[in-house]
Amino acid sequence: MNRILKTTAIAAAVMGFATAAQARDQVRIVGSSTVYPFSSYVAEEFGATTDFPTPVIESTGSGGGARLFCNGLGEGTPDITNASRRMKPSEFERCVENGVTDITEAFIGYDGIAFAQSSKNDEMDVTREQLFMALAAQVPVDGELVDNPYTQWSEIDSSLPDREIAVYGPPTTSGTRDAFEELVMEAASEDMEAYGGEGYTDIRTDGAFIDAGENDNLIVQRLSENTDAFGIFGYSFLEENADTLMGSSIDGVEPTPDAIGSGEYPVSRSMFFYVKNQHADEVPAMYEYANLFMSEKMIGDIGYLKGMGLIPAPKDMRADAREDVANHETLELSDLK
Repeated sequence: MNRILKTTAIAAAVMGFATAAQARDQVRIVGSSTVYPFSSYVAEEFGATTDFPTPVIESTGSGGGARLFCNGLGEGTPDITNASRRMKPSEFERCVENGVTDITEAFIGYDGIAFAQSSKNDEMDVTREQLFMALAAQVPVDGELVDNPYTQWSEIDSSLPDREIAVYGPPTTSGTRDAFEELVMEAASEDMEAYGGEGYTDIRTDGAFIDAGENDNLIVQRLSENTDAFGIFGYSFLEENADTLMGSSIDGVEPTPDAIGSGEYPVSRSMFFYVKNQHADEVPAMYEYANLFMSEKMIGDIGYLKGMGLIPAPKDMRADAREDVANHETLELSDLK
């Protein structure tokens, strides 16, 4: 009996040590490259104003972040994932399959997708249909779908300049890519007879569209090196580099904070982060970080993040989103459909 009691005590001690080892003060965050600058600012403020260390943030893209976040529970998985579009139902289902069943969605505001070039050039305003014809893998020519033959913008429309089609953009793991495909490619093609009334989102892979990775700053850098090219990235990066870049109007609407916030700019989207509530006991800093992010100090009309390019949501929407985070509201699959 003594031997059994001693063994039980040792096992309990080992389990207690394992639990303690899992607890950590530092929040782990992954996800969207567009949300990354906002999240980083909050993280630095959090590290400077609390007793917790500055959270660790990795820019993996929205899709890559969701995969890591939904891998399961425990120290080896992130506590929060950033997203420049809403979590997909398929991602939520994968989370549930791996035991991540208690998630809170935090809506932080809006951002637009800029189509921009070096300010050394003349302005080039475009329509979504022109962007589609430049970047789709297959386009209708004389009523037939063919591999995209266009190499110059002027071949699509004589009003466009005689410049090579070269567009730096995000990879398939990016929320910016997802949003661009939905808001530009799908929207422009769904009324085209050649596609049978269905939106077409395949982007060409022959070199006209260049996968520039998850880091939007690298796209900005490449536009300074290749002044004939265009880039696709979050509006906040356009605002930060307004001295060297200029954005095109799309369907006659310029990318401005007012146009993005009102939805008038046709390529605007919502931004989020997602909290793994099942990590709350092991990562006590997680909720404090989330609450700071959702504060008026950060996402309000005169919040710090507005100065970095975040487009604040209306006051009542911010209040509802803040309450969801404060109450650790559980996201349901039906919310995403």
